[in-house]
Amino acid sequence: MGKKFFVTGTDTDIGKTFISTALILKANAQGLRTMGLKPIAAGCETTAEGLRNEDALQLQQASSQKMPYAQVNPIALKAAVAPHIAAQMEEKRLSVERTMGFVRGSLVMPSDLCLVEGAGGWRVPLNTSETLANLPKALNLPVILVVGIRLGCINHALLTVEAIVRDGLQVAGWVANIVDPNIAALEENIDTLRTLLPGACLGVVPFMPNAKPESAVDHLDITPLLDFAQ
Repeated sequence: MGKKFFVTGTDTDIGKTFISTALILKANAQGLRTMGLKPIAAGCETTAEGLRNEDALQLQQASSQKMPYAQVNPIALKAAVAPHIAAQMEEKRLSVERTMGFVRGSLVMPSDLCLVEGAGGWRVPLNTSETLANLPKALNLPVILVVGIRLGCINHALLTVEAIVRDGLQVAGWVANIVDPNIAALEENIDTLRTLLPGACLGVVPFMPNAKPESAVDHLDITPLLDFAQ
C-alpha cells in the first residue's frame, strides 16, 4: 500500500525536514497521496492547541492526507536538546515499542508516498538501551539519507550508511543538501558520494538560505523512490 521510507541525516540541522517536505511536495505535484510523519520532536513550543514543533507542522501542512497534529507528531518534547534528554527533563521515558505503536497506526492509512522523519542522526538515543534506529529497523523501512554537504560530509555519510546496512536496512536513496556554500571542491565531494554511496542520488540541492521547501522541488527526483521494490 504505497511506498514508505524513513528519513535520516548525517547530523542534526542538515535539512531533513526541508528535504522531506520538498519530496512530499514533488509527489503532490504528480497527483500522489502523501503523508509525512515526525514521531518524535524535541524543541516544541507551547501554543493554545498544545505543544507544536515547526518541522512537524511543515510535514503536516505539506501532506495531501490530512491528519491531526497528534498523529503527525505523537511525542512532542519541549527542550531543544537530544530527545532522550528532553524526555528526562519532563520525567518521561522514550521507547521503541511505544513509538512504533503510534507510527503503525498511521502507516496503515492509504498513501502513495509516506515519509517517517527521524530526529537528528541515525544513532540518536531513545534511552540507555535503544536508539531511534531501532524504529525503522522494527518497521523494516528502507532509508533516505540527507547528506549535509560541508567539510567532513563524506566520512559522516559513509559511517551513517555503514550503520544503516549493519542494522539490516536498505538505503533507497540519498540527497546532497549543500549547507556550506563555501565548501572546497564541492563537485569532487558530490562525485565521491555518487561513487561510494548505495542507493540513487535523488538530487543535489544548492545552498538556499531561508528558502522554503518549494524552492528545492525542482532539484529532486522521486522516480527512484516510486520504483523502489518494497
